[in-house]
Amino acid sequence: MLDYRVKIGLVPIRRDVTPRPGIFNWEKAEERCASAVAYIEEHFSDEQVSFVDLEGINPVNVLYCERDVDAVVERMKQEKVDAIFLINGNFGNEEVAAMVARELGKPVLLWGPRDEAPLADGTRYTDSQCGLFGMSRQLQRLNIPFTYIENCRMEEDMFAEGLRRFVSVACMVKNFRGMRIAQVGMRPKPFCSVIINEGELMQKFGITVVPVNMAVVIEKFNRILEEHDEELEEGAKLLASRYELDDLTAPVLKKVYAFVLLFRDIFEEYRVDAVSAECWTAMQLGVGAMPCTAYSVLADMGYVISCESDLHGAVTMSMLACASMGKKVPFFGEFTARHPEDENTELLWHCGPFAYSLKKEGSPAKQVNMRQWFEVKDGTYTVARIDQDNGNYRFLAGVCESAEGPYTFGTYLWAKFDSLSKWEHKLIEGPYIHHMAEIEGDYTEVIREFCKYVPNLEPDWVE
Repeated sequence: MLDYRVKIGLVPIRRDVTPRPGIFNWEKAEERCASAVAYIEEHFSDEQVSFVDLEGINPVNVLYCERDVDAVVERMKQEKVDAIFLINGNFGNEEVAAMVARELGKPVLLWGPRDEAPLADGTRYTDSQCGLFGMSRQLQRLNIPFTYIENCRMEEDMFAEGLRRFVSVACMVKNFRGMRIAQVGMRPKPFCSVIINEGELMQKFGITVVPVNMAVVIEKFNRILEEHDEELEEGAKLLASRYELDDLTAPVLKKVYAFVLLFRDIFEEYRVDAVSAECWTAMQLGVGAMPCTAYSVLADMGYVISCESDLHGAVTMSMLACASMGKKVPFFGEFTARHPEDENTELLWHCGPFAYSLKKEGSPAKQVNMRQWFEVKDGTYTVARIDQDNGNYRFLAGVCESAEGPYTFGTYLWAKFDSLSKWEHKLIEGPYIHHMAEIEGDYTEVIREFCKYVPNLEPDWVE
């Protein structure tokens, strides 16, 4: 499964120049570095985010010369940091900053605290902003991608927002590299739109596609029905308590819930981060049941599953989950139909796989033909898709707002865009398809920064 824990290496830096009257004061820089490290560790550490500092690297716990670069790099490697934060205490040292960044090859955050006003005699102790310009140029020269927080005080909202955004970016990068996705079954024959290049995903991104034969799925499913009656009984009661039921009987509800146990087993046995499944129509034919509602239950457990063998969709959903640090649940709503009256509103729909936690208050929840029906709650949503054409991979992202619209079957969200016409042109002209991943909140800037750190993946936007 996806891992939302992120470890950030804190690398405070000062200039290695003999202090001169009025500038490059070592003690002042070291005080600022110590204060920044302490503030970050106190205010941003939690069960998901941890930090590694330079305590004991040298007497001042600050990087300032080439002599300590190897020790800093070794500490960060031993601690297995997912990213580094270069903190510019004064004018800084662009040489050692770039050395550490280049050796580690991890996402880089760059920031320096805003300089204080000169003293009455004109003395300036730090010039941190000026140093940021030199440091950023050296990173650029060495083709090292980086993110930066605008020169500000660490108590400002800008700092907190920038650091939290970077943590999300680091989480995305960490999980994207080396991702394992189970492909359960094949693609449905009519769905040419979900064709993927497995070898290319491995070569370009280190993504491994793990095949799971449908015969294996059928055998596992039937064994679960035989051996897990008590758990299935409880699962059937859960489903019955949530939904208005059509003619579904308790044995049928057990079969629906059996998919929950089946996919949990697949995640564990194959050690995968996400699943792309041939749910339509192979599973109806193979086991006589639909997994849509099980996908809903699994989504609220933290599992990422895309419908209809859309592996790129599974990758996109995974990245949206990481962007939210696992705090929000992605869903798989396709562009389906224009609103009958509003030219900029679209039906984002699927047959019933959305997480139950997304249900709009007051929206009736139904089970019809083993699929759930309800409307998604109001809010702002990121709409995104990773896809490719001729080996060129792009990450499309934008936002929409929930809107009022006619009742329909399945799980759905009426989504209002700034210009639906532009979205339609983007999807028609490609390389995208109608399947989209969505998540509550605006993560477009996080996605833009993420793409900096992934060669061969270009960010894309509806202009």
